[in-house]
Amino acid sequence: MKAYKLDLPKTVGVWTRPDSARLVDSTNIFKYMNGAGELYLAYRFNRIEVYEYSADNQDIISVELYYMKTSDDAFGLLSLDWASDSATLNDSPADKTIAPSSRTLYGSGLLRIWSDNIYARVMAYRETPASKEAVLSLGRAIVANRKTPPEPELLNVLSHTIGSDWKLRKDRIGYFRSYLVLNSLYYVSHENILNLDLSTEAVTAPYEKMSDTENRRRAQFLFVKYANPDLARQALEHFHKAYLPEHKQNFAASPMTESPNFFKLEDGWSGYKLHRFTKCFVSEIMSRWNKFSICFSQYFQR
Repeated sequence: MKAYKLDLPKTVGVWTRPDSARLVDSTNIFKYMNGAGELYLAYRFNRIEVYEYSADNQDIISVELYYMKTSDDAFGLLSLDWASDSATLNDSPADKTIAPSSRTLYGSGLLRIWSDNIYARVMAYRETPASKEAVLSLGRAIVANRKTPPEPELLNVLSHTIGSDWKLRKDRIGYFRSYLVLNSLYYVSHENILNLDLSTEAVTAPYEKMSDTENRRRAQFLFVKYANPDLARQALEHFHKAYLPEHKQNFAASPMTESPNFFKLEDGWSGYKLHRFTKCFVSEIMSRWNKFSICFSQYFQR
């Protein structure tokens, strides 16, 4: 089957691209990224097509099209940073979402796009009114006539609130498959203590206590889905031994872990649950508020 190829305009404003793209795959991504290719390989990456639009007396506009295995993988790359402003490239209404509804984010000359299985970066090396319009025009060309699949189904595990006063930080939701990506979102360990790989999928996000306006208390939620029950049990046992060594006596991932387990740490609480032998719940509770464990336990019982 012939690989899908996006047809970008030859010219946009005063900028013109070459006839063919520079192709980047797993064999040369580290050279292209100056050693930083691990991030994209962690999201089931197929290839990148790179175009550089140039014009006399103007800085370059670069376009990077990341062709991912699935739409979920492309979403994951966008979810690494929600900080930029939303950019509207078409008139399609946004579906109800857990994460921020925008599929396009713009800031300081950089446009980032999630469009089906493509993640795109369009960058004006110097932002001017003309270059910004060219960047947005290229963005419209990228998303034109493409499907808009929903966000990863796994995000539905995140409730907007827990109890009466813990609220989800939507702008901190991250979707991933690699412990290296997890550590860029929320540091757990320099080792892969959750046994994450390309067969897993995971989501993490913080909840904040809404009544604490001055010193917000925060709890980090992490949900990992494994390919089969045995992998989930092995991952939970590995996590417990590595992260909770003082509580490891007589521990074994078993049907008993269907009930939530909570453990007192120096700076708060940690809890987990193995659900239906296929999914491992892990949460880092960064507050000393004891009642939160009760609230979280009720959430697990849904």
